[in-house]
Amino acid sequence: MTTPVSPVCAACETPGAEWSALLGMPLCAACTTVATGTPDREPVRLGDILPVTAAALRASAPATPRASAPATPRASIPAPPRASAPVTPIASIPAPRPPRSGSVMTCRFCGARARWHRTVHGRWVAMEPGERPVAGVPRGERWYVAGDGTAVQLRGAVPSGTCRVSHFSVCAAR
Repeated sequence: MTTPVSPVCAACETPGAEWSALLGMPLCAACTTVATGTPDREPVRLGDILPVTAAALRASAPATPRASAPATPRASIPAPPRASAPVTPIASIPAPRPPRSGSVMTCRFCGARARWHRTVHGRWVAMEPGERPVAGVPRGERWYVAGDGTAVQLRGAVPSGTCRVSHFSVCAAR
């Protein structure tokens, strides 16, 4: 009869590791503690840290003017033929102006105030004022606002232990 083989740690290859469903790999207790700081805290995934780091680096980098590319001659394209009757312009509605990062908004449902922040994907999200402890905020609702005002959604634990919350997640009237 053969004895069952215990899994080997994916980081240090020592036997006796336990399967981490969150990371999808076996880790020993020592590697779990090193990766998370304590064995009872959620591990921080690299995918959660990179957007925050990138946003912080963009905020701290000095603005440098880009060198313009030399003008290249374009092939001449013939103009389309003109219509025989003049086209009447349709009244255009001006596009709504996007909010500025950090500008205050008032919720039309509950009347609470929040601040607009652009996400790393170019969308806008209204953030509640102040930070909250990670333990009280469910996964998927945790946000970090970088130094340049960019909002980054965190899927795992935040290294500092605090996070921000979107107003749309906690609106009392919704």
